[in-house]
Amino acid sequence: MVADSPILPWYEALSAQVGGVEPVDAHTHIGHNDPDGYRCSVEELLERLEQLHARAIVFPMHEPDGYPQANDMVIDAAAESGGRLFALCRLDPHAEDPLSEAERALERGARGIKLHPRAEAFALDHAGLEPVFALADERRLPILCHAGRGIPALGRDALEVTGRHPGLRLILAHAGISDLAWIWREAPSHPNLFFDTSWWSPADLGALFTLVPPGQVLMASDAPYGTPAWGSVTALRHTLQVGYSAEQIRSVMGAQAARLVNGEEPLDMGPALGDDRLPHDALVERVHSFLMNALGQMFNGIEPTETLALARLACDVGEGAPQAPLCDAILDLLDRREAYSPDGDGRPSSFAKGIQFIVLAATLARTPDVPVP
Repeated sequence: MVADSPILPWYEALSAQVGGVEPVDAHTHIGHNDPDGYRCSVEELLERLEQLHARAIVFPMHEPDGYPQANDMVIDAAAESGGRLFALCRLDPHAEDPLSEAERALERGARGIKLHPRAEAFALDHAGLEPVFALADERRLPILCHAGRGIPALGRDALEVTGRHPGLRLILAHAGISDLAWIWREAPSHPNLFFDTSWWSPADLGALFTLVPPGQVLMASDAPYGTPAWGSVTALRHTLQVGYSAEQIRSVMGAQAARLVNGEEPLDMGPALGDDRLPHDALVERVHSFLMNALGQMFNGIEPTETLALARLACDVGEGAPQAPLCDAILDLLDRREAYSPDGDGRPSSFAKGIQFIVLAATLARTPDVPVP
């Protein structure tokens, strides 16, 4: 998992500003067979959680040979974690009997279900899933579903499922970006529909935090693709930027997720706040634009030398300018990224190094009203 020690002081400062934060990362994985090259052991995940005194919802990474053994591995890890981990069983509806696997895993201690329409190539209207949804409705279980890149829109099916099964709690992963353009309007009338924050684009997260009711947003990192500290800092900065109350922030950071995995009724944390407090600073927007262009290159394995040089120039706003402290913090992250060695961090070599530093720098540019350490 990528290094996150440089941002631990950021988490400590932000969480102290709120008070009473008890993180539950709603989206983490363990496993070693994912074809995309990522790996994460239970020991790695627990180490990162312990740095924050955090807990996490965890499930298997992609397992091309099926999930019963992987589900048992995750359930056993949760049972041995001293309450640090809550296991979800992962299901492939193309398998012979996903309902039987769900019942078996729940009997062993799973707290809910994970679905990945991209990895297993299915839609939420798959006939094999309806008995699973009925089971989740009956037992008031969370189902976390991939809703990020690489899939057709699934929002219409998500609304139908949550409407038919009010006891089911459906969590759309990755800010629900596959349908976020419109599904936010339906969120208030579907209180059993949730969104996790495991995504890297500040524009998408800004939309999520302002358009969706706070009680339906759950902090998440997508570990090992991110880290619990990164997910926590990102969520804290966005919630503070857009004006969440301390109680709403504590809900996002873990209180609501803990209720879901414990089968409790989710709490209504009030209506969406609207986008009045999203930033509108022309100079900082230039910095953000260059950083996002750099990220596009980095995800394709290109070293963005010239683009990051332009980001540095855009940060040269002048000593005494109101944007100077923020730009200095962004420059520090660029320096840290330049000095960072990716050896052993678990990220596939197809990506340029140090993506996490640039994502955080872009987050700073979109949360300029939140202090930096």
